[in-house]
Amino acid sequence: MYGDATNWDENAYRETVLKEREIQTRTVFRTAWAPPYNLDTLLVASSDGSVASYSISSSIAASKLKNPFGFVNADTDRLSAQPNCFIQAHCGPAYDVKFYGDGEDALLLSCGDDGRIRGWKWKEFSSPNYSVSSQGNDTKPVLDVVNPQHKGPWGALSPIPENNALAVNTQEGSVFAASGDSCAYCWDVETGKLKMVFNGHMEYLHCIVARNSSNQIITGSEDGTTRIWDCKSGKCTQVIDPVKHLKLKGSASWVGCVALDASESWLILTVGTDPVVNRFDMNGTILSQIQCAPSSSFSISLHSAGVMAVGGYGGLVDVISQFGSHMCTFHC
Repeated sequence: MYGDATNWDENAYRETVLKEREIQTRTVFRTAWAPPYNLDTLLVASSDGSVASYSISSSIAASKLKNPFGFVNADTDRLSAQPNCFIQAHCGPAYDVKFYGDGEDALLLSCGDDGRIRGWKWKEFSSPNYSVSSQGNDTKPVLDVVNPQHKGPWGALSPIPENNALAVNTQEGSVFAASGDSCAYCWDVETGKLKMVFNGHMEYLHCIVARNSSNQIITGSEDGTTRIWDCKSGKCTQVIDPVKHLKLKGSASWVGCVALDASESWLILTVGTDPVVNRFDMNGTILSQIQCAPSSSFSISLHSAGVMAVGGYGGLVDVISQFGSHMCTFHC
């Protein structure tokens, strides 16, 4: 009547429950298109500390098989995609993934809650000989730097601040990090040395993007503002307040993620917990809004073809065409 508990495995049951809970609460913090940027491979940084790659063409094909008429219910029709590449990159959540370069020597960069920036040779993970089961443990990073700790009035060191986002400038040999201590840091890729600190936000930083045509970076913060910085002087040259235009108030007013179009003339932002992607010009004027699948978004990855990948809570990734239609939505 109640089943046979003779062979009951308490530890196995506990592990199953914990694994299911982890899957249900997993969050995609960032996505990035892999070189040669042909809209086929998407990298995902997640709350379990992993960086994984997925095939978009396979996901679209599977989505069409499951929903041949194109009617997708985001709550019940999510695909569970299998990664082509998987790296256990950080102790604690992995908050961002970026590529430094776009050729055979491109570096796969990631950052996370442990305050580290780590970089691997992408060709080693995109090789047919790479084993997903190794989780990248057989490949050592070629870049491994950690944020500085601040000294208190009596010499005590603060905790290492986390890195929430990355940006790169290959012409200057720089990688930028948006940090939890409200600062942005610039590191030299070749030497691994700290080059510059950008200080001015009132709260911790969620996101950062490089505007290389003007040698600038753009940061988004918990304080609700987006700031544009000059990389030569380290000075803030402009403050954009999207919350004022969207009429948001209180705790829902942070700038969660930011992206630039190919011409670097307009911004794409998510602000607060609304499942909406907002497009602004460089003066802070809102141009358009698009609904997205994640209830709270942490990542916008914009392909040069105009396609966006929006990742967020629940492990959801929503791939949206340049016309605003949803190409596919999958669950990591």
